[in-house]
Amino acid sequence: MTVTLNPLYRFETFVVGAANRLAVTAAKAVAEAPGTVYNPLFIYARPGLGKTHLLMGVGHAARSINPRLAVEYLTLDEFVEAFHAAIAAGQGDAYRKRFLDVDLLLVDDVQFLTHRREMQAELLRLTDALQTANRQIVLTSDRPPAEIEALDERLIRRFAGGLIIDVAAPDYETRVAILRRKAEERRAAFADGVLEAVAGLSIDNVRELLGALNRMIAHQAVSDAPLTPEQTRQLIGGTAGQRNGGPAEESDAPIARVTSEPEPDPSRAVPPSRRSAENDEFSDFLSEIHATVALQVDAWRTQIGAAILRWQGEGYRTGRLEALLDADVAPDPDQAVQGFERDVERLRGMEAEAAELAPELAGSPAFRDPADVAAAEALLLRARNGAVPPPAPSPIWQLADLVEGAGTRVALQAARVVAEEPGARYNPLVLVGGSGAGKTHLLHAVGNLLAERCVGPVACLSAPEFTAELIDAIDRDTVSAWRQRYRRCLALLLDDVHLIGEKDRTQEELFLLFNLLVESGRQLVFTSATAPAAITGLEPRLRTRLEGGLVVELPAPDPEVREAVVARELTARVGSIDPELAAYLASRPADSVRVVVAQLQRVLNASEARGEAASAALAREVLDGVLPAPVARKPGPNRSSGIVAPTAGGARSREKTVWEWPEIGDRLLEEWR
Repeated sequence: MTVTLNPLYRFETFVVGAANRLAVTAAKAVAEAPGTVYNPLFIYARPGLGKTHLLMGVGHAARSINPRLAVEYLTLDEFVEAFHAAIAAGQGDAYRKRFLDVDLLLVDDVQFLTHRREMQAELLRLTDALQTANRQIVLTSDRPPAEIEALDERLIRRFAGGLIIDVAAPDYETRVAILRRKAEERRAAFADGVLEAVAGLSIDNVRELLGALNRMIAHQAVSDAPLTPEQTRQLIGGTAGQRNGGPAEESDAPIARVTSEPEPDPSRAVPPSRRSAENDEFSDFLSEIHATVALQVDAWRTQIGAAILRWQGEGYRTGRLEALLDADVAPDPDQAVQGFERDVERLRGMEAEAAELAPELAGSPAFRDPADVAAAEALLLRARNGAVPPPAPSPIWQLADLVEGAGTRVALQAARVVAEEPGARYNPLVLVGGSGAGKTHLLHAVGNLLAERCVGPVACLSAPEFTAELIDAIDRDTVSAWRQRYRRCLALLLDDVHLIGEKDRTQEELFLLFNLLVESGRQLVFTSATAPAAITGLEPRLRTRLEGGLVVELPAPDPEVREAVVARELTARVGSIDPELAAYLASRPADSVRVVVAQLQRVLNASEARGEAASAALAREVLDGVLPAPVARKPGPNRSSGIVAPTAGGARSREKTVWEWPEIGDRLLEEWR
């Protein structure tokens, strides 16, 4: 597995305050001298307070001090998943040995060891082995070891034997410092007191703090004037405190450390028998040269031979290295061994992906020969072509079809930024709005723009579809292939994410996928009927990640948007715009664009049925039941209503029945006779 450390997660980018100073100090001490102090180091904190940042900071700092250090970072779920894949492929021993060659092991989210007795035993064995070899292990969790349910007492004692330290919520001063630094990194300028106003709100989570900053940047980008402290409190304060309970850097793969033989001492290497009695200087010179060359040849042969034994023991073909032993000219052993190891790592990565797509390919001989990487690539391509691509965005929904107004300007601008710089600025982007507000349209529109720019699959589907696919994969025992299907995506867009509340397995899979995509610089976009903080049954680790991007609201369409929608629909369907009709329909209350279009459709249907042009008067009659005023008739010589009076009182004269008098003077009522 290739080491993946987010290039943004370094000690230099971590804001130190009173709440995290001890944890940072311990992490730096471990990075400077791995395996000698605080081993193991166990850091715990609530989600969103910087555990992963600190963990990766240790890795970056340790490698900057010693570039040859073998560092590996993985989450507990990845640790479990890789172990199960290795056992299924019959490579359990090779999997265990792989971690024993690591100088610094970083394990995230250890709290998921709950009720996993087998993995607890593996971690215990690994911890003991690393400590014995003076190699460092650093772990993080959202709770202290003693509070991890059903955790082996032996593991708790091992962790306690190193250092267990927590990271608390940042205080006011630290929150201000975090906001200032992140604003400088984003090159965003705010008026005096704005950042302090945000820091004064009840936001004690760093991810949520950065999400608030994203909202401020997005709103200020489309505003005519800078935000004021009061506007900022209104903008951010509505979600603060509500609770319901750049591309990642792909690090070099770990390379087996090869200890170079010391330079031979020619004077001691020359056998005494080679020295002539006359102490001929030229003979001595030739003897020394011969002995030196012989020792150097033996050294590189020993190094190549050791590498052959190692990789044969792990099941790889070593013909490429064996051929070097028969060479007439001594190769560079370091270069040869390292090149072989790089190809082995490539084969491992391809085998893991192929096994995810087609489990029957696990352990295939094609992934065991570094001399024929092309055969492995061909087998992986076959597996990829056989995999079903994820659902793509619907082409009928385009960004150009959305009407921009005061209420939608921020959301549309954020969507354009995401499409132009996927994974760079607003990641994730969360669109919040009621039914019919246009969030699904905008989601697919962003997906279509991303699909035009990305060379690879863009997944766009609803949360219920995502859950249904997972259930089907569990039923068919193809979860690994299903995961790989989405891990290959260059962007993931999930509609109605609020519907995964209370669905624990779906949230777990989304959490793993979220981390993988974000750390590799790929874009995520979500829609929700409610803000993340108000989603019932959403785990804190997911909620903080959603709020750490940009959460933007799509409100009900205002009159400006409603009128623009009517004008666009009239142009498309009738070919012309009736301003009075458009203004009337825009004045009617509607909580979604869908309702506006439906009202217009009713008017157009009535227009077609009656054979008359659509108008404001017709709209009032159809939508409000207001009948048109009767047309007045001028009096004539033979004016008569033609109505006969009821017979209850006998026959009545037509002259005594009045129908209509247009003039006031004619409105006289005649007495009955």
